[in-house]
Amino acid sequence: MPQTSRWGTVLVWLVVLASLVVALPNVLPRSLLDSLPDWVPARQVALGLDLSGGSRIVLKVERDDVARTRLQAATDAVAAQLRNANLAYTDLSGTGEEVTFSLQDAAQAATLPQVLAPLTGVVDRGRGGKAVSELRFVGTTDGQSQLVLTPEGVDARLADAVADSIGVLERRLVELGVVAPRLGRQGADRIVVQVPGLYDSEQLKTVLGQGGAFSFRIVDMSTTVEQAVTGSPPAGSEVLYSAEDPPVATLVRRQPAVTTADIADATATTDTQNGAPVVDLVFTEDGARRFTEATKAVAGTTMAVVLDGSVIATPLIREAVTDGRMRVVADMTPEGAQDLALVLRAGALPASISVAEERTIGAGRGSDSIESMLIAGAIGTVIIIAFMVGFYGRFGVVASIAVVLNVVMIVAVLTATGLPLTLPGLAGIVLTIGMAVDSNVLIFERFREEAAAGRDFRQAIQLGFARAFGAIVDANITTLIAAIILLYLGSGSIRGFAVTLAIGIVTTLFTAFTLTRVMLEAWQRRRPRKRLPRGIKTAMFDHLSFRFMAARRYVFSVTAALSILTVVLFGLFGINLGIDFSGGSVIEVQAREGNANIGDIRARLDQLNLGDISVEPYGSPRDAVIRVQSRDGGENAEQTAVILIRDELDSAYELRRVEVVGPTVSETLTRSATIGVAISLLGILLYIWARYEWQFAAGAIVATLHDVILTMGLFVVTGMEFNLTSVAALLTIVGYSLNDTVIVYDRIRENLNRFPRMPLPILIDTAINQTLSRTVLTGATTLLALAALSLFGSDTIRPFAVVLMFGVAVATFSSIYVAGPVLILFRLKRARARARDMQGAA
Repeated sequence: MPQTSRWGTVLVWLVVLASLVVALPNVLPRSLLDSLPDWVPARQVALGLDLSGGSRIVLKVERDDVARTRLQAATDAVAAQLRNANLAYTDLSGTGEEVTFSLQDAAQAATLPQVLAPLTGVVDRGRGGKAVSELRFVGTTDGQSQLVLTPEGVDARLADAVADSIGVLERRLVELGVVAPRLGRQGADRIVVQVPGLYDSEQLKTVLGQGGAFSFRIVDMSTTVEQAVTGSPPAGSEVLYSAEDPPVATLVRRQPAVTTADIADATATTDTQNGAPVVDLVFTEDGARRFTEATKAVAGTTMAVVLDGSVIATPLIREAVTDGRMRVVADMTPEGAQDLALVLRAGALPASISVAEERTIGAGRGSDSIESMLIAGAIGTVIIIAFMVGFYGRFGVVASIAVVLNVVMIVAVLTATGLPLTLPGLAGIVLTIGMAVDSNVLIFERFREEAAAGRDFRQAIQLGFARAFGAIVDANITTLIAAIILLYLGSGSIRGFAVTLAIGIVTTLFTAFTLTRVMLEAWQRRRPRKRLPRGIKTAMFDHLSFRFMAARRYVFSVTAALSILTVVLFGLFGINLGIDFSGGSVIEVQAREGNANIGDIRARLDQLNLGDISVEPYGSPRDAVIRVQSRDGGENAEQTAVILIRDELDSAYELRRVEVVGPTVSETLTRSATIGVAISLLGILLYIWARYEWQFAAGAIVATLHDVILTMGLFVVTGMEFNLTSVAALLTIVGYSLNDTVIVYDRIRENLNRFPRMPLPILIDTAINQTLSRTVLTGATTLLALAALSLFGSDTIRPFAVVLMFGVAVATFSSIYVAGPVLILFRLKRARARARDMQGAA
């Protein structure tokens, strides 16, 4: 690896300078940034909702509702097509996803494929979607003809409904005054809505979830409601009910006089006569014309005001309404009138939606998390810097500068890209601080080895960087693979952890191989020297000669027994699944005055009959956390539980965090987590297989599975909650474990080439002892960073840090006592000898 050129040095410092400029606004007050000229960079890191406060709501567009709407339209279209062809029919109906009818003249059934061809042919839907056939003619059996909705047709309509719903929801949020809402698709039928800032989450869900299908319907007076309910409604009419208890039935015409689409404006106001909340409507020109005609026809009788299938009012129409205006008087609260007016202005949703997932964080909760994480990060950084300077002297100072600039670069990338920084993302930065030292330790230890071999300072630097390059790249790529899988399959704040971890790996490689090198070369130019500087204390490891493999059978047997015991306990008792995987609700509350009364909260919630509820202290004496197990009834049942708890506790407690996961989302998260872990392991192991012999890949598999199994055992034994954050911790441990294993394997492979006749156990011991300083120092710095997270981080992130601490300790152990013995078990040296013999014979 040649010395860095002058232009290369300039480029490195330009990157550092640009990073400092981009990251600087994050430490300046917003008021100062606003006063600066426009050309001065003033962008700050976008904070995730778990730090800034806000709501993340996942809405599910109901496929069944889309199919039902499409079925009704298909039934009407079939009727029109048969009438146009002069085919008399009976018993036309739509049920499920089928349209059935009978022809009065059975002999005409042979013409149906041709008659219905315009409905069953391929339709170009536009919007960039592919052409599909939405209806399929099945045939005629026993005089009954049948058509069915095609799955691809319903999928196409569902995609359109999701796209249209996003537009409607965005207009509603703008009407509500939300600044910079984020809406996006998730999968085939879900919409992710992120609302930063402090808003009433219940109002948000009401405004977002209300269908908004508003209409004025003519009341059908041709028969009584009782006859229509007990018999069948007249053709073109249906029975609708009010939301009262008991509900009141009304017989109305199916065809509305006006709908939501005919409303030009809607305003919530107060009736001057009785002070009741009302909504004043202004119709479009076409809507006003049709409303005039309808009211003229029913003057002196009542009309029905229908909202989302329920009759909310039946006003008396004294005379024709000719001014295009109408007042809706119904049983509403002032807030309900405001929400209704907002929904009517924004438009109706094309299909009904339900809240599948909710994550709401109060602004105070987010600021507390930021403060605790900054303290943890600062303490961890100071300890690591002291640790590095203490062991490496001036080299440690260089490494410390590189680590600090590494963090600056991560912040700069987040600032420039607009990627949000989440609470697990902050944890990722703190973890990166600990792991970033690893590259510098590897390089510095290579310096010492080259200097011990008689090289001068300049040669030691050149060869040290060159020989550390492969091991560092291999080790970091394994972690990067896990981060990328998390990035694509993760959700919410966990994706923020993957983002910072991935960025941190890239910036770590940059600072290790360019920035650190440029600083050392500049130091050498200013103060030329022949030998390494004094103050490096890792020489204490040089004369160690531990016989690790001598005890391999005993240690390997114990670890195998522990792994088997963990699997057995897992099968018998399972683990404590969090709501991410089991569904349910978690609500964090804080007493408005004094401390939280756990017993009182539990007693009050038991009266709500919501099933299995746990109430526990959380953090400070003022805080408590409420967990509600998943309930039968789907997403709506989960939301009902939260509403009831909020109403019960609102007067005495503030809701600081609300997380609700419905059954469909928990199933998706479980599947994604399983696939994510499997793909991560597969990708990492394929990489190792390509870089090393198969015995190394097999050894890495065994060592990694050992670490994963024992870490899962921690969840089994302690009863800690296993959630999405735990999956992120597990994948991080996988990356770290392989990082450690790859470093040892790289030295074993190097020694195999240098000492082909050395017995394998002694060769492995030699490699482990040669890398022991790196293993100890990297493990210690990473554990110090995690200890700072565990001691000073927020309650939300503390379990994450504890799991990582356990996993890092286990991974450090397995890189010695699992990865090494496996190579002996798989007879690595004999395999290499046979390969050499075959090459020689050839």
